[in-house]
Amino acid sequence: MLEFTKRFSDDSKCKEYLSHYKWSGGYKCLKCGHHGYQERKDFSRTCNKCSHTESASAHTMFHNQKFGLQKAFHIIFEMVNSSRGMSASQIAKRYSIARGTAHVFMHKVRVAMASTCSQAMEGKVVVDEYVVGGKEEGKVGRSYNSKKKKIAIAVELTGKNKVKRIYNQVLGDFSARSIGVLFDKHIDNRKAKVTTDEWKAYDRIAREKGYDITKLNSKENAGSAFFEIHTMIHQVKTTLRTIYAWVDKKYMQRYLDEVAFRINRSLYKDTIVDKMVQRMVSREKYTWNEIYVTN
Repeated sequence: MLEFTKRFSDDSKCKEYLSHYKWSGGYKCLKCGHHGYQERKDFSRTCNKCSHTESASAHTMFHNQKFGLQKAFHIIFEMVNSSRGMSASQIAKRYSIARGTAHVFMHKVRVAMASTCSQAMEGKVVVDEYVVGGKEEGKVGRSYNSKKKKIAIAVELTGKNKVKRIYNQVLGDFSARSIGVLFDKHIDNRKAKVTTDEWKAYDRIAREKGYDITKLNSKENAGSAFFEIHTMIHQVKTTLRTIYAWVDKKYMQRYLDEVAFRINRSLYKDTIVDKMVQRMVSREKYTWNEIYVTN
């Protein structure tokens, strides 16, 4: 934290950093397409042809930031380095900003945390399903009309059965079509050896999508194939219940992406903040409506 604070000691240092990554591939005026520019003291750039000035944060996920960039950078630092995550109320109090403002910005960060799906899981992969939510009378297991949030999880293991990566996918139900989305997005059907429980949906996924799937009884094999995945499920549930208390279903995928982002990059703490900021710079601005309405 001390090193990070020194590096980004004020908003000017943050703007300089954003400017470097925003135009790392070259400058192009948004108005006229011209490549010549003059750099200003605040690291914004003015087109030599049409005089349009663009700030380092404009049209990125920091666009029209309601509080300083230094605070924004520190919130990102907290979100990616905290082992359990932080609530909007905690962030709002710590950085003296409105809770609603903290909530909006944290959702922007979570959007940027979503997997790019560019590197599919290979080798040993375990897949399971679970639910998040309180007890409902008469609703157990894979009850289709339950109000609980239905989720599928995939865990890629090393040769020593240690967790390498995890991904979660919110489901509409426990059908092969819904669970198949997780397979399509994150698992290589040619290089992965997948282990699942005995749920019938996996038979159809193996048949239609060409996955190499071995089905085992999860209770009988809890000490081997399913130990690590059950540990990850417990960690996800604990994070959701203790930090956020309750999560709306339409935002659930973002919170799951946040947990996965931290776990998958736990060995790369030296670069995790840089990667996160770079993602937010490369993404187009994200508006309030996109966060709260278009879900």
